[in-house]
Amino acid sequence: MPVDILLTVITTAVIQSVFGVGVLLFGTPILLLLGYDFINALSVLLPISIAINSLQIIKHYQFIDVTFYKRVLIYSIPLVVIFLFFVSAAKFSMGLLIGVFLILVALKSFFPFLEQKLQQMIKYERTYLAVMGLIHGLTNLGGSLLTAIVHGKGYDKNTTRVTVAICYATFAIFQLITLFFIGSHFELSYADNMSFLQLGVIVFLLTEELIYSGIDDKKYGQFFAAFLLISGVLLVLK
Repeated sequence: MPVDILLTVITTAVIQSVFGVGVLLFGTPILLLLGYDFINALSVLLPISIAINSLQIIKHYQFIDVTFYKRVLIYSIPLVVIFLFFVSAAKFSMGLLIGVFLILVALKSFFPFLEQKLQQMIKYERTYLAVMGLIHGLTNLGGSLLTAIVHGKGYDKNTTRVTVAICYATFAIFQLITLFFIGSHFELSYADNMSFLQLGVIVFLLTEELIYSGIDDKKYGQFFAAFLLISGVLLVLK
């Protein structure tokens, strides 16, 4: 079992266990920097992401914003599938642009004009969701845009996390289906992938009990804003 992937899985699984995203958002660029190609990074990270999100959905399914989720299915998922087909032939980097956007979203509580601009952007939700799907299909960074728009809706912590989780899980499921039909070749063994999957589930269970359950709504909103800010800075620096 590669130690570099092991450490990546542990770190990103903790983040996703709290915020609903993280395994793909941070795991993908980390594994690419470590020398793994995009398809093999997906083969490791997608099952872990789906497993963690599924546990989050099972626990808090009654808090899902079903209306928003239906819009994601209609406007984002088709573009995730379409543009994943192109990803093996070309590389796209939108980290800088997305990073700056996340920083602005994270700072909206401190600058009223940013709050106004974000609300104006959310009015064009269909276009936003379509762009999100396109970017996720090409780069796996759509989770950052997903967290940004959900954060802007002002949900409580359970609604925030489970709505992000079901959308993110759907991204991952359709990516796996697409890779299957493409006939992608994975270098890592089935046994290693299953070990990483089990590790991700264990990390979620520990994080849920030791961290997430002790965060109230106000603190969660603050932590979520900090998460967006750090995500944006890391994407800009990358």
